Amino acid sequence: MTSSNTPYKVCAFYQFVALPDYRELREPLRACCAGLGLKGSVLLAQEGINGTVAGAREAIDAFAHELARSDMFGGRLHNLELKFSAAEAMPFGRLKVRLKKEIVTLGDAAADPTRRVGTYVDPHEWNALIAAPDTLVLDTRNAFEVAMGTFEGALDPGIKSFGQFKDFAAEQLDPARHRRIAMFCTGGIRCEKASAHLLARGFAEVYHLKGGILRYLEDVPEAESRWRGECFVFDERVALGHGLRERNKDVTRDE
Repeated sequence: MTSSNTPYKVCAFYQFVALPDYRELREPLRACCAGLGLKGSVLLAQEGINGTVAGAREAIDAFAHELARSDMFGGRLHNLELKFSAAEAMPFGRLKVRLKKEIVTLGDAAADPTRRVGTYVDPHEWNALIAAPDTLVLDTRNAFEVAMGTFEGALDPGIKSFGQFKDFAAEQLDPARHRRIAMFCTGGIRCEKASAHLLARGFAEVYHLKGGILRYLEDVPEAESRWRGECFVFDERVALGHGLRERNKDVTRDE
């Protein structure tokens, strides 16, 4: 969701895809972003791309087209997960394009989202899934994110970083007892890795929210929502609510 009344448009994006030339892609991608006046953070790794950038509406639209259609990536980003929102002020201080070992760090070579991931669930079908009594609803985000908001009845793994998820799963989850798991995260990327990890460990049914919390808050009417609180985002807006509205920073809330 974006508004024509706000000066900045924000684009969050990711895709797990083989990028053996990721090192050579860094400078062309940085030059593209800089040329469009964008700020934000982009990660490149052999396993794919992940980032959030902000700029003028026309610049963000041109950037999204460049990722999906230009020769830079040679058509490899045809399954790019894109989400747009709005910002009253520029939510990033500078532009960073970095090379990483993983675009989201888990540290499990067996978790390869380019080969196998859980079953995607559309936001409009999510409520029915998590309401089922035999479904374990799992928040894969960090503890401070969960504290700001989560879905009703979701399990908080109590992790400080996503890299701790595999330890949590080994200690707290059992394929024999947890036959159906429905997981979610901010935009979907952590669930791709987490679902691949659980499937590799023998879990039978693993589902994850397509497009993450942000897509749910955009698509599902607030009156029908099972989300409670706000969704933390990794930029200066801090958090978004239903309809991807920015939090009111002038209001002191009783947490």
